[in-house]
Amino acid sequence: MSPTEPLLQVAGLQKSFGDNVVLKSIDLSVDVGGVLALIGPSGSGKTTVLRCLNGLEKPDAGTVAFAGGPSVTFSAATGTKEAQALRTRSAMVFQNYNLFPHKTVLENVTEGPIQVQRRPKAEAVAEATSLLERVGLSDKAGQYPHELSGGQQQRVGIVRALALKPSLLLFDEPTSALDPELVGDVLTVIKELAQEGWTMVLVTHELAFAREVADHVVFMDGGVVVEQGHPDTVLREPREERTRQFVHRLLNPF
Repeated sequence: MSPTEPLLQVAGLQKSFGDNVVLKSIDLSVDVGGVLALIGPSGSGKTTVLRCLNGLEKPDAGTVAFAGGPSVTFSAATGTKEAQALRTRSAMVFQNYNLFPHKTVLENVTEGPIQVQRRPKAEAVAEATSLLERVGLSDKAGQYPHELSGGQQQRVGIVRALALKPSLLLFDEPTSALDPELVGDVLTVIKELAQEGWTMVLVTHELAFAREVADHVVFMDGGVVVEQGHPDTVLREPREERTRQFVHRLLNPF
């Protein structure tokens, strides 16, 4: 696979919830080792895109294709099995951590590799221990989520995703539930992963961080892609008036 070959290609993605059309026709492409930042106001459809890519939502129409498979073209006849196949290639880091409260940190991290991927327990535990050490949480392996700070829980969420060895990491507003003083530790981990060549799609309101870590930015509003391009273009000199309004409001809140 060429370093510049798209890992993921999305075409004509559509999704409605009842009469509410959330995604109208979304086209995206993410290169191997690339970082795509999705930005836009609340309700623009960003999280729904991630959930469709991870098989947590079944699109009404459109194609989601990973290099080497799976490739799924959705319609009313498409079953959930096809959507779930996408989950074999991606892993999600959620806004509100979504850790199992009754399981220890180590058990949270090893649940997927052992129960879903059927990997040997000893192997999963060894890899989880190494990943926890990497993010400075090796001493928390036996603790439960309620004993951790929000930033620590989110780092566990990142480790849990990495433990699945996905081709694509999906981040849904990974810092929005954190106290401001805890944001830096989580962003540092994400930045390091980007530098190591992990392929990511990142939904974020941290525009300065998106400009630093992403190589492509997509601005969404009302379920459509309004503008996309290099971060220096979209976030510094956007072409579209709606993009300019959004960027100005976030960078100049007062």
